[in-house]
Amino acid sequence: MNYLEKYLEYLTYQKAYSSYTVKNYQKDIQEFLSHCEKERLDFLNITYQDTRFYLMYLKEECKDSNATMDRKLSSLRGFYKYLSINHYVENNVFLLLNGPKREKKLPRYFEYNELEELFKAPDSETPKGQRDLLILEMLYATGVRVGELVNIKVLDIDRKKKEIVILGKGNKERVVAYGEYCQDILEKYLEDGRNFLNKKDNPYLFLNQNGGQLTERGVRYILSELIKKTSVKKNISPHMIRHSFATHLLNEGCDLLTVQKLLGHESVSATQVYTHVSTDRLKDVYYHSFPRAKKE
Repeated sequence: MNYLEKYLEYLTYQKAYSSYTVKNYQKDIQEFLSHCEKERLDFLNITYQDTRFYLMYLKEECKDSNATMDRKLSSLRGFYKYLSINHYVENNVFLLLNGPKREKKLPRYFEYNELEELFKAPDSETPKGQRDLLILEMLYATGVRVGELVNIKVLDIDRKKKEIVILGKGNKERVVAYGEYCQDILEKYLEDGRNFLNKKDNPYLFLNQNGGQLTERGVRYILSELIKKTSVKKNISPHMIRHSFATHLLNEGCDLLTVQKLLGHESVSATQVYTHVSTDRLKDVYYHSFPRAKKE
């Protein structure tokens, strides 16, 4: 087993990263290893100067954006940290390398009326439609990540308390609540649609048409097909619904620490990005509502 394979196993089984995240790390690191091979560099003995040249290569030849370069450097810092801890290399040279300044982007989210239109897209009288509507309702009602969503088992749900035990990053458990809209379609799906789809006595909540566990990629495909049935002119992703969940809570007066716990963020700093969105919304309301906000 080579060094990269060992690292990917470490991320999968010890860090409990999702398969989607692990694949992204693999792609970034493999790109660097291929570059080293092409330039006849020993990746276990690279220098700070080598890392600088690689950064120039990403910018000038690959035409990567600052955000993409920053992500790739982050992947390599993690890889070389692992190599250093296990004494495969003397030190993590990527710690010395500062990436390009990343432009701060506010999280994209849906307005509530856009979500309402999206909720009307699935046909709730069919098994797949019930499942697809529950995906939408549960993503929005709980703010869970897509990797957390597809790993929910029926036994993780307390239908009386309307709570779900979620296994998050680093195998940390948290409990999320859901409301009546989500409860209605959950009950319908469990009594009807899931019984039709469940051909293999599968313990997972969300199943594909063959009765297997629905994948993260499957959820993304379902969402992209659903939004085509609406008039909403936005790209969609599970994370965008998660952003909507957090933004709408803050807009309605929920405190930041509560939103942090609901999202499963380890640090409140990861949640603070949503306050900028909320503040922009408040300023917009102020300028449109306060009579002396601006001159006629």
